[in-house]
Formats: sequence, C-alpha cells, structure tokens
Amino acid sequence: MNGILSHGLGGRSDLPVPLWLAVYGGASAVVLSFLVLGAFWLTPKLKGESAGRPIPEALQRLIDARPTRIALRALGVLLFAMMVLAAALGPNESATNPAPTWLYVWLWVGLVPASLAFGPVWRLVNPLRAFSAGIARLTGRARRETGRSAPERLGYWPAAAGLVVFVWLELVYADASKPSTVLAFVAVYSLVQVALALRYGQGWYERGDSFEVYSSLVGRLSPLGRRSDGRLVVRNPLDGLASVAVRPGLVAVVCVLLGSTAFDGVTRTQLWSNLTRGTVGFQNLVLGSLGLGWSIAFIAATYIGATRLSAQMVRGSNRSKQSKPVAKLDERFVHSLIPIVVGYTVAHYFSLFVFQGQAGYILASDPFGRGWDVFGTGDWAINFLVVSTRAIGLVQVAAIVTGHVVGVTAAHDRAVGIFSGLDKRRGQYALLAVMVLYTSVGILLLLGT
Repeated sequence: MNGILSHGLGGRSDLPVPLWLAVYGGASAVVLSFLVLGAFWLTPKLKGESAGRPIPEALQRLIDARPTRIALRALGVLLFAMMVLAAALGPNESATNPAPTWLYVWLWVGLVPASLAFGPVWRLVNPLRAFSAGIARLTGRARRETGRSAPERLGYWPAAAGLVVFVWLELVYADASKPSTVLAFVAVYSLVQVALALRYGQGWYERGDSFEVYSSLVGRLSPLGRRSDGRLVVRNPLDGLASVAVRPGLVAVVCVLLGSTAFDGVTRTQLWSNLTRGTVGFQNLVLGSLGLGWSIAFIAATYIGATRLSAQMVRGSNRSKQSKPVAKLDERFVHSLIPIVVGYTVAHYFSLFVFQGQAGYILASDPFGRGWDVFGTGDWAINFLVVSTRAIGLVQVAAIVTGHVVGVTAAHDRAVGIFSGLDKRRGQYALLAVMVLYTSVGILLLLGT
C-alpha cells in the first residue's frame, strides 16, 4: 500500500534489545521449544474437533437462533453497502474517504483479531452469502440446485487465486488506496463470488471466498469452536488447529498468506530501496509483481522441500520395516504454518491497525465529502501516541516468536502421531530448520534490515 495506507512499521531503534539478540533469542526459543516437546510430549495429545467444554445451552441457543443469524448477516450487508457507497460517491482520495481504510485495515487486518477471538466470524456476516441466497430464492435456483457443489478437485484453489489478486492489489499496485480502485475490486470480486455461489450453492464460500477461508483458518486458533457434534465449546486453541481439514489448494492458500506478508517486509529493506531507486510506473509494477511472486515461491519451496526431505529421511531409516505412511507431509503439516501466518500478520500490521484504523471512524463522519460531521469526529486527528514505538517493537517480535513456537507444537503433535520410534524426532528436523529460518528472516525483515 502507498500513501496514507503505508505500513509504517518501526525500525531497529524500536526494540529494547539489540537486533542480533532479537534474532538469536527468537531462533533459540523455537529450538528450545522443540527440545522440550521432544522430551515430554511423546504421544499425540490434541483431539481436534472432538475436544472442548460445551458452553451453556441457553447461550448456544441464542447464538444459533435465526434472529441472531439474520441480524449478523444484515450487519454485514449494511457495512458492505456503506463501503461501496463511500467508494462510489465520496472523494477519490484515501485521505478523505474511509472506504480504503475499511477494506484494507478494518476488514483485511481486522479479520485476524476478530477470528482469533470469536472463530470464523466472516461466515456469519458475509454479505455475499446474503446476496446469493436472496437471488437464488427470487429466481427459484435454491430449489433447482439443491445438492450441487463445486468439484472436489478445486478445493481451496479458487481462494488461493483470489488471495493472490488481493495481495497484489494491496502490496504492488500503485493506486491501491484510491477509492475507485477499492470500488472496482469489490464489484468484480463480489460478482464473481455470487455467480459461482449461484452455480455451486452456499457451500462455495467455504472454500472459494478468500476472505471466508482466511477467517476460517485463523478461527481454528480461537478458544471458541464447534465440536464435531455441533456443540459450541471452549477449547484449547491447539485442538482447533489440529482439526483443520486438508483439501487441494490449502498449502497454496497458506503459502500465499505467509509469502505476501514476507514481501511486505522485503519492501521495507534497504536492498529493496536500492533495487527500486529511480524506477517508475510500469517498472515498479513489474518489480513488485516479481518480488511478490518470488516471496510466495520461496515460502512454498522451502516448506514443501522440508516436508519432502523429512519423508526421505524417514523412509531411509525404515527401509527394512516401513511402519507408517509418510506421503503428502506438506498437506499433513500445513496446519502448523497457520500460527506463523497469524504471527507475521500481527507483527507487520499491528501499527497499521492501531494508527490507520483510527481513520476508519474519523472519516466515517463525512464519507461523501459533503462537510458532514455525523459522529462528531470530523475534527479528530490520528493519535500516533496511543502506543509507543518500543511497545510496537515488542509486540512485533513477540508475535513472530509466539507464532513459531505454537507452530512447532502443532507440528510435533502431528509428528508423534505419524512417525514411530526415533523418527518422531528425526522426521521433524527439516521442518524445524525451516521454522528457525522463518523466525530469523521474519525478525530481520520486520526491522527493515
């Protein structure tokens, strides 16, 4: 993002410790957690969708009640309409129009804390579900196409493709922050999603809507979840993470999320500044596209390479007695990258959410540039002192390290269930090396080195 929506992250001086100590400390925390887990976590402990303590039945009835669901969906439709109207009728500048902040900060970044707290919230408020359901009822398609669903082979690939388009728009396209760009993206994306939902039913959004897929994956880490029997429960977030269902394209979705956030860090480095110095227009577009593609490819290559190396190491040590299958480890361990995605997102977008997020309600008083002051915030200014740069630095490093430690824990629990004997540890070495690499590079990129 450019201009007012630039991700103004702090530099080296934000940290209360030297850079080398932050890097070594983060990497050491990941390695130490692996050693502790190897010594004391010897059998699978995570129960997935069967885990959790039910919430009071009266509270579940309230949450699942039809009026509650209608109210949440109506809220989503209202917010969607406000964003579209502001983008279409308001001034075409992000400094005075709230639509870009609502899309890139409130929705995209805000999905993470909202989903961590309450689970897959976007599914409940998704306005596109309301639009496609309404059209289906009016046209009679709801009756004619009951039971139709998208081909299983598509899996999450449509969501991965949508994410690539969105992160390219956010991180590469020079005019991404213009309300006209926001309007064009929202209109095209919505039309495509609604058309596909009309063809394949409401189930399309679970795997085809990039925002709903993102919210659902992050929501697996929420302490609130739904058990396999349909009960709402309070659970260990790691149990929710272990319940992630593997389908085609899931690895691609996670690699796009992680790689795009890494690219956001790359664009703040001196190396990137030197590379793009003197470039303009189409040159910047090409360099940005190549950089984004390379970052996603780097994550995919290192992760998939590590899982294949793990499989080879396990097969090599068990040639005489192959005890358990080790195929498709990239899919079986991909859930362990989700906490890392969350950690990177919090680290890279925390200051953006805290500071630029204020513009969302400040500009809401006059979304059409008519001189209104509906909420009395018209003369407010963004408070850049609400959180110190020191606190930002601590949050950033803590988020990355915590994400990796949680990822190592999830991977270890899966490994002790898949591998046997000495392979319970040997099979994790390559994945551990990749996570240490991601931790170290993540902190370096975070600090703009």
